Amino acid sequence: MATDQSSVPEAYDDLLEQYGRATYLGDANMVLSWDQEVMMPEGGTPARAKQRGAVSAVQHDLLVDDDMGEWLDELEAADLPAEESAVVREIRRQYERKARVPTDLVEEISEATSDAHPVWQEAREEDDWSTFAPTVERLLDLKREYANHIDSSADTYEVLFADYEPYIDLDTAEEILEQLRETLVPLIDEVRESDVDLYDVEGTYPEDQQLGLTREALETLGYDFERGRLDTAPHPFSSGTQFDARVTTRFDESDPLDSLGSTIHEFGHATYTQGLRDDAYGSPLGEHRGLTVHESQSRLWENHVGRSRAFWDFFVPQFNDHHGTDLTPEQAYEAANQVYEDNLIRVEADELTYHLHIILRFEIERDLLAGDLDVEEVPAVWNDKMEEYLGIRPETDAEGCLQDIHWSHGSFGYFPTYSLGSVLAAQLHAAAEDDIDDLDGKVRAGEFEDLHTWLTDNVHRHGQRYTTDDLIQEATGESFTADYFLEYAESKFGDLYDLDR
Repeated sequence: MATDQSSVPEAYDDLLEQYGRATYLGDANMVLSWDQEVMMPEGGTPARAKQRGAVSAVQHDLLVDDDMGEWLDELEAADLPAEESAVVREIRRQYERKARVPTDLVEEISEATSDAHPVWQEAREEDDWSTFAPTVERLLDLKREYANHIDSSADTYEVLFADYEPYIDLDTAEEILEQLRETLVPLIDEVRESDVDLYDVEGTYPEDQQLGLTREALETLGYDFERGRLDTAPHPFSSGTQFDARVTTRFDESDPLDSLGSTIHEFGHATYTQGLRDDAYGSPLGEHRGLTVHESQSRLWENHVGRSRAFWDFFVPQFNDHHGTDLTPEQAYEAANQVYEDNLIRVEADELTYHLHIILRFEIERDLLAGDLDVEEVPAVWNDKMEEYLGIRPETDAEGCLQDIHWSHGSFGYFPTYSLGSVLAAQLHAAAEDDIDDLDGKVRAGEFEDLHTWLTDNVHRHGQRYTTDDLIQEATGESFTADYFLEYAESKFGDLYDLDR
């Protein structure tokens, strides 16, 4: 990234050069992880665990090198331009956290998560939590040790949450989750008591047809295949850089809307990544602003675009062409927005019940890390909470506590960002509607460029220049609030289910 040498101390260039090398190693490790989940032979795990552990260790050493601390100290009193000041702020935040964690622990965590992935897969296939439980226990111990090194006086969950969302405190996250619970639980009850039966897509839809449709959807929405690719994985995800942002999906031949929704969701992640500044690669200015913002992009495209009436007015002919159906736009819109009474799987959940899935996971993670819940008790507690919050009870571990990949990654503290991102998506979409003339009409016409441009200008291109709160303020003119999401949910589902609200 070019800088004005007349106004930037030499220490800044040295700092950025070393940070860049660490970034490149992290991105290489990300490709190793992608390969493990998508293409690697089943027997490759022992070597891959060592490879990823070694790369993580070298990356960590670069970031916590004594020179990094000296350069940061030298720059503390420097009068830097705004962007360079933001770079120093973000590198210092990482340095201060990572320097407290021993390199051998970083390497051990990386190896443990690589080892955990096939164990989770086998446990899910065998429907047996007890097979995975010792691995979860090991990862919990490692993450507790990791958090203790960073701040032994702080709550463990709070420390881990800050890895994924550094600028929204846990109290704010809990407050928003509580707002969602208070509003959505009675709304879901009203929906389930409604006499309205929304249209449901039934039948068998071959995987090759679904793959063709999902690829066409990506092209239609504006995914750059020269800087990405589409593959399948047991748990859909997106990863990469602005030069290589990949997406994955999965297929259920009885539910073509599931793969389409998952693909549009991952497109949202990828289009954020592809929208980061090319010239800032290797710098915090070329990196995303945390997982709340990242998730806001995926949920905005999945829900506010992909589940809208305007989108289905435009897209239903393509759906019908691929699947030989004759759906009307309204039928497709209804099917895409069903609130099911028996949905056990988070990634297949509707917009309302989705957040109760998140609250359940948050509560279990918090109790596990605090030592208030034993690992072997997870299936029973999970099932009890599913029954309490959603009125359904999993019959198997595979459709219950083994459905998510996150714990095999050691990603404790991650789940709240899903709901925070959904809330932010509504706030950003409302701001975009204010700024873009007839956004709904543009979506109905299949014109997505204006929305892309708005999101790039207001979110993507800033990277980490702003803190999360400041970025939201810059983009929307307001502080972070759940109001827009709650108003959107009540209006949309009140209309769909003819509720008297």
